[in-house]
Amino acid sequence: MTRIERPAMDYDVVIVGAGPAGLSAAIRLKQVNPDLSVVVLEKGSEVGAHILSGAVLDPSALDALLPDWRGMGAPIRTAVTEDRFHVLGEAGSIRIPNAVMPPFMSNHGCFIVSMGNVCRWMAGVAEGLGVEIFPGMSCSEVVWSDDGGTVLGVVAGEFGRAQDGTPGPSYDPGMELRGKYVFLAEGARGSLTKQVIARLALDSASEPQKYGLGMKEIWEIDPAKHRPGRVEHSMGWPLGGNAGGGSFLYHAEGNQVYLGFVVHLNYRNPHLAPYQEFQRWKHHPMVADLLKGGKRISYGARAITEGGWQSIPQVAAPGVAILGCSAGLVNVPRIKGNHNAMWSGMQAAEAAAEAIAAGRAGDRLDAYDRALKSGPVAKDLKRVRNVKPLWSDWGLAASLVAGGFDMWVAHLTGLNPFGTRAHAKTDAAATERAFRHQPIAYPKPDGVLSFDRLTNVAYSFTNHDEDQPAHLRLTDADVPIRVNLPDYAEPAQRYCPAGVYEVLGTGDDTRFQINFQNCVHCKTCDIKDPSQNVVWTTPQGGGGPNYPNM
Repeated sequence: MTRIERPAMDYDVVIVGAGPAGLSAAIRLKQVNPDLSVVVLEKGSEVGAHILSGAVLDPSALDALLPDWRGMGAPIRTAVTEDRFHVLGEAGSIRIPNAVMPPFMSNHGCFIVSMGNVCRWMAGVAEGLGVEIFPGMSCSEVVWSDDGGTVLGVVAGEFGRAQDGTPGPSYDPGMELRGKYVFLAEGARGSLTKQVIARLALDSASEPQKYGLGMKEIWEIDPAKHRPGRVEHSMGWPLGGNAGGGSFLYHAEGNQVYLGFVVHLNYRNPHLAPYQEFQRWKHHPMVADLLKGGKRISYGARAITEGGWQSIPQVAAPGVAILGCSAGLVNVPRIKGNHNAMWSGMQAAEAAAEAIAAGRAGDRLDAYDRALKSGPVAKDLKRVRNVKPLWSDWGLAASLVAGGFDMWVAHLTGLNPFGTRAHAKTDAAATERAFRHQPIAYPKPDGVLSFDRLTNVAYSFTNHDEDQPAHLRLTDADVPIRVNLPDYAEPAQRYCPAGVYEVLGTGDDTRFQINFQNCVHCKTCDIKDPSQNVVWTTPQGGGGPNYPNM
């Protein structure tokens, strides 16, 4: 294949992704050394367009990054005032007393925020320090050294390929942005991060990464029912024994409620449809009464890393550092990862700034790997390391007791009585053959509380140029019908929360259709496909969801 010649630009640090990790890194680099040249590349149409998070923000990392954030106009105003946790049954719920949970599970001192808006604000801070930020610039390739062992940069801004992948009449090859160090802060299951981890075997000493699918809606509700600062989490119905997961309800400002549902992607039954479970959950009396008379104004979905401490790969390799959710830093029982993403960005920045000051470039930032795995991120994740595997192995009821015990002992002594439990297999490998499970009959959406996927996708404001190649690629185009359909009832029809994948026709006319225009970039297909046949790649810059305030 002929190598495409591209112009190149050199920076001290190239950062891929304008989320909390990437922006924290950019800000810290300029705080340490204002003369460093730093660029942030964001595939969304604007900063925040692809950010989807609950979110209850633990401000500990932000306090360290920008101690005066309260006086800097940060969109962080709604302090948590009330913390509730429920186990749901079909018609009722049991509230778990806050006193039985370790103190670090409390949301006291945290804030209900739109992380999209927080990132927009952080981008302004970064630009004020001299950081260059380019939205709408997808990074399509890693630039490697001749020996293939060092990351030199990334290819960004490639546009104009035709549907067959060949350069079209308006083709622009983009640029190579080269850095002394490249930071990958793409979020969960980042496409470039996945390549780098695989090529350099950075996960050879860690457990398989685990994921959940998080789906979120924003509702405007009756002001009489609005309780600013109230945080509610639940587990149980409607998932039951079919899958792990749970819900959140956050009362934000302006009579808005952020509500969402997370389904752990290690579920066994290929007939399960996470999106349908989310819609069914809204009909629980506790939720339905809150939403009655309100209206949905936004929808989105995103994969969440859930492997925790034992699934973090080596986060530094020659020329590259892996930050935030790309490294898998979410605290699953706390349902929080933004603070850890910020810590990782600061730690990577400090390691890179020190290396550049010493005249180094393109080597491995071992200081970052050590800092991440011995500092506040390590403290946060080590004490909850067994909650997810215990839940996967023992189910909800037993893991509530065992996981709670393990967290309490870790909180009091610093030791986990269950040691470090393994995750054993990937989420794709956890999927069992369809004949072992009964299909699930989901109720039809009523159009008031629950909605079909395509109607909801319209509320994500998703758009892709239809003339570009599909960014969802099949390693083998025959696998969906030849293997996945007979063996697994082709679960792509159900695990995708945006209706991207369809099986059409019957008999010899059966075919698999990919409606890539609907894709909200959740990455579930890349994670859950039982044959690992779907590869998510980045589309042209600016494509995808355009979340206004997620």
